[in-house]
Amino acid sequence: MVTIGLAGNPNAGKSTIFNALTGSRQHVGNWPGKTVEKKEGRLRVNGQEVIVVDLPGTYSLSAFSLEEIIARDFIVNGHPDAVICVVDAANLERNLYLVMQILEMGVPVIVALNMSDVAASRGIQIDGAKLSANLGGAPVIETVGNRDLGIDALKSVLLEAVGQQRQASPHSLTFGPALDREIDGLSALIQQDPALQRYPAQWLAIKLLESDAEMIPQIRHNDALATAAITASARITAQMGDDPDTLIAEARYSAIAALVRDAVRRPRQDLVTASDRLDGVMTHRIWGVPIFLGLMWLVFQLTANVSAPFVDFVDGVINGPLARWAGLLLATLRLGGTWAEALLLDGIIAGVGGVLVFVPVLMTLYLAIAILEDTGYMARAAFVMDRLMSRLGLHGKSFLPLLVGFGCTVPAIYATRTLENERDRKITGFLATFMSCGARLPVYVIFGSALFGAAGGNLIFAMYMTGIGVAVLTSLLFTRVIFRNKPVPPFVMELPPYRAPNLKTVFNSMTERTISFVRKAGTVILLASMAVWLLLSVPARGGVGSFTQVSPEDSIFGAVSKAAAPLFAPAGFGTWQASGALVTGFLAKEVVVATMSQVYMGEANVESPEDADPAPTFVSDVLDIAVSFGRALVLTVQEVINIAPRTANLLLGVIPGAALPEANFLGIATEEESLTTLQSALASSFTPLSAVAFCVFILLYLPCMAATAAMRHEFGNKWTLAQIGYTLGVAWLAATLVFQIGALLGWGS
Repeated sequence: MVTIGLAGNPNAGKSTIFNALTGSRQHVGNWPGKTVEKKEGRLRVNGQEVIVVDLPGTYSLSAFSLEEIIARDFIVNGHPDAVICVVDAANLERNLYLVMQILEMGVPVIVALNMSDVAASRGIQIDGAKLSANLGGAPVIETVGNRDLGIDALKSVLLEAVGQQRQASPHSLTFGPALDREIDGLSALIQQDPALQRYPAQWLAIKLLESDAEMIPQIRHNDALATAAITASARITAQMGDDPDTLIAEARYSAIAALVRDAVRRPRQDLVTASDRLDGVMTHRIWGVPIFLGLMWLVFQLTANVSAPFVDFVDGVINGPLARWAGLLLATLRLGGTWAEALLLDGIIAGVGGVLVFVPVLMTLYLAIAILEDTGYMARAAFVMDRLMSRLGLHGKSFLPLLVGFGCTVPAIYATRTLENERDRKITGFLATFMSCGARLPVYVIFGSALFGAAGGNLIFAMYMTGIGVAVLTSLLFTRVIFRNKPVPPFVMELPPYRAPNLKTVFNSMTERTISFVRKAGTVILLASMAVWLLLSVPARGGVGSFTQVSPEDSIFGAVSKAAAPLFAPAGFGTWQASGALVTGFLAKEVVVATMSQVYMGEANVESPEDADPAPTFVSDVLDIAVSFGRALVLTVQEVINIAPRTANLLLGVIPGAALPEANFLGIATEEESLTTLQSALASSFTPLSAVAFCVFILLYLPCMAATAAMRHEFGNKWTLAQIGYTLGVAWLAATLVFQIGALLGWGS
């Protein structure tokens, strides 16, 4: 088995190359003991099975961030047979710094000159043969990942590079007589220590001179080596007038500059590219923020409305044919009417199924985000928001973890490790909990569709903007009152060129995130649904029913929820059903929907335990599923078409009689559109105002159990307890203000 590492700078197209090499044969998990995503893929080259490990994107292999440490540890300790280093051909000089560091580690390297078409469009000519010769013979292959160009050539040199043994003397540049002399001396001592043989001696010597925080603890057992490293560093500083770390970096950059001068030809005058012209609008100091907000609004319109037909389809299948088939199976096994039937139908299918209904919603959101990422816009979003972050007293890099928080709070908290300042890390981690993660989205969608219809997208957009607003106010509180406001360093970030999204990359990104959600539904949500079912099945007191034969209100779950309900009465949702869903929502925000599905469907079952209509046959169920699927496809196309007229009508709403017609392929009137069982229950239990207040509370109150654990792991108990208390207080206050002020303004019905 051959193992290949795939390394590269962020935005160099590494993920595109990974997808082009491995196709659908990919596995996503986490690095051992880490929360950073790990991707592995497989391919066959000349009958040889090859594993490709996609390393985290990083600019160097220093020990400044978790991503850098993971990439470096894999190359040093994972012993890959070779490393493919993906570089941006249009930004070769900066990308080669990582290549130099990997070559110093003695592993065979293949350089993939990616986005070579972009370089050519800018008049940049790269002599691959010269570049290869200057890099010690490392193969250099020109690629265009999003068009699969150069991928076959990359595969063909793969096994040739693997056939080379790990270099006994790693490729390195000359750092100057003083540094080279000290490196050679330390290398000799390292080679004499059996415990350090897993490290390339010359590379480890360089790391010791750089005072690498991860490597110095590895030599504590060798006092002579530790003393020699300290003495060598002091000697260099005295002789050269600067520390070895700076001198080594300068030597690398000098060598790279000479290499580029030899192998690269540039036009005398930089060309103004289409990306440059587009950035003049997209990142404009005035128009940049409105464009960003407009795109986010469009994303949430897609999420709420375009996915709605398939939400109805999945709900109909799960709570219709699937539930009936499960009941028939249990009846065949003579388990009908038993607790097993109640657990399966009222616990597992109602709970987990109630969440899986929203898989189309999340797929739409992940699709939109993947397209924005692959086009290069998400990097612009961070750039556009830098001015705001600076005014909040935070570094522009803080916006990146907050962007991650729109997907999931857990990686957003761990992403704060990229920030150098401890204060910025703590504040950014705190603010990330207010970013509306994907798990909250099903709650907004079901309330939006139940009480606001086609305008449900506006509710979702409002929730995301509310989270950002509360994060802004919280940041001002922390940076201006609690912490001393320190000067914010400038934000430097590379903007990749705009490019057409690669369908394979977008599809893989969407499916990976969706599968992660479904996997979560099959574990945490399944266990939580079973626990809620058990509490709903046990009577709280005698005389109100028996096990599995009790109304939800009289169960243990209902009794506990009733005790908490008065706390939420000022916010407009002081019912036991709502308070119970909030309690279980601490496990995972998706469980809010699962709990409500069980509670409201349980009430419906108590009121009408049997359906008067005859049960459909298996054949009719299958035909109905096929027809419903086709109907969902037609309505999805209709919703896409209606985005434009609905947006225009929203803007023209102030003009009497000014409205554009909307498409209606199936002739279904808006009031005739069906609601799911849960949506119907919510529409009768909440008013639009109380629904908004409930969504505000869901948005702001403490994050899920996993995110709280991540917060504790990163920032300690005190900061976590402060975060729990603060979010609960802010959530209650904000929801109460929304409801009370709305009621005063007459919006209560």
